[in-house]
Amino acid sequence: MVDQRSPTGGQMPTVEHFKPTSGLFVGTVLVLAAAIVAVLSLLAPDQVIPEVGIGAILIGLLAWAFTLRPRVSLLGDFLVLRGAVSTTLIPLGAIEELAIRQVLAVRAGDRRYTSSALGKSFAKLMKANRQSAKPAPAGVKAPEFIDYVEDRIRQHMDDARAKAGIRRGSPEQIALGDGVLTRISWPEVLTIAAATLAFVVVILV
Repeated sequence: MVDQRSPTGGQMPTVEHFKPTSGLFVGTVLVLAAAIVAVLSLLAPDQVIPEVGIGAILIGLLAWAFTLRPRVSLLGDFLVLRGAVSTTLIPLGAIEELAIRQVLAVRAGDRRYTSSALGKSFAKLMKANRQSAKPAPAGVKAPEFIDYVEDRIRQHMDDARAKAGIRRGSPEQIALGDGVLTRISWPEVLTIAAATLAFVVVILV
């Protein structure tokens, strides 16, 4: 938990980050492999040509942006979806629907927003579908992490609506969708663009 500045100005409440449930292993392997190839292209250019080295850098950047950078957080009255090259802040009270399948998906202001940071594997989805058709077993079973996260977000959605005094599906809730903020992450965009340009130039030259 850390104090930061509010996205709309002023002092902000605490932040709660949720550990990504997908992409970590694949992304880490790709980034490490790309880093090794890039270093080899510098240390042994006679064995690893520059085109391969720059291509590895580009692949590493894309792997980091699309598999390691995405994250879901709670930031005061906002649900934060950090994507590959942008960050979207959605007022929790504006969220009309939320579902976590293979990706997290929410609907706010009649628009759909997704995040690949949280999701369930195909096997877990199939297992959940089979279990939903059967009577619940006796006893209390500890929820899985992804279910805990979904419950946590839903609780904050309910609290935000109660705080604003609005009902789910009401015109007031839909109007809150106008408060969605999307910020482009220019350092990532420019870095990837520069690596792409360098790769094209090396290939052509």
